[in-house]
Amino acid sequence: MPDIPARHFNLQGASNFRDLGGYPTGHGRRMRWRHLFRSNHLGQLTNADIAIIRALGLRAAFDFRGREERIAAPCGIAEISVHSLPIEPTVVAALRTALAAGRLSAEAALEIMRESYRNYVRHNTQSFRTLFAHLLDDHTPMVIHCTAGKDRTGLACALVLHALGVADNVILDDYLLTNRYYRRDPTAGTDLPDDVRQAIGTVDASFLAAAFDAIQADYGGLDAYLREGIGLGAAERNALEGRYLESA
Repeated sequence: MPDIPARHFNLQGASNFRDLGGYPTGHGRRMRWRHLFRSNHLGQLTNADIAIIRALGLRAAFDFRGREERIAAPCGIAEISVHSLPIEPTVVAALRTALAAGRLSAEAALEIMRESYRNYVRHNTQSFRTLFAHLLDDHTPMVIHCTAGKDRTGLACALVLHALGVADNVILDDYLLTNRYYRRDPTAGTDLPDDVRQAIGTVDASFLAAAFDAIQADYGGLDAYLREGIGLGAAERNALEGRYLESA
C-alpha cells in the first residue's frame, strides 16, 4: 500500500494544523492531499514551523478572526496572502454576561456555544460565501483558520467537505479531531470557572448539529443552503470537485 501522508502537523506555534486530504466521497473519489488545510491562527509560528509550511507551498490563508484577534496575532509568513473573512467572536462576552447575572454553568456555556453556531448561519453566511468564491478561483495550496481553528473554521470546513460529497460521519470525525490536537491557551478566560473554560475549549457534536439545525430551519437543508446561501450550483460544485478531489 502507498504511504498515507500525515494529516496533523505537530507545529510548535499552531497545534491544530491539519490536512483535509484523503477523505473519501460518495463519488468513489478522495480529497486531494496537500491542497487544503485547516488550522488555528498562524501568529505564533516558530522558524521551524514556517519552514514546514513553506515546504507545503501554502500561498493563501482564509482568516475568520475578528478585527482585534487579527491585530493581536498577524500571520508571520510574508508570502501568504491573507484574506480576512471576519466573524466577530461573541462567546466570551456572552459568558461574562451570564457570569455577572449568576447563571453561568458548564451546560449554560454549551448552550452559548450552540447559539454561536446558529448565528454563524443566521448572520455570517456572507463570509462562508466569500470563502467558496476564493476556493473556486484560487489554485494554490491554502489554509482555513480562525483563532483556535475549531468553531468558525470547523463549520467552514464541514461545509466544504459536504459540498465535495464527504459523508456526514467522516465530516464529524474531522471536526472532532480538534479535541485531540488543539492546545488551549491557559491564560484565556481566566476569570471564568474551570468547567466553563473546558466546555468552550473543546468541540462537541451538538455545536455542529446546532448550525445544521439553523440551516434546516432557514433553508430546508444543507444542499439548499449551499445553493441559495453560498451560491454553489451544479457547475460550481463540479468545479470544486475538479480542484479538490483526486482524479477518478
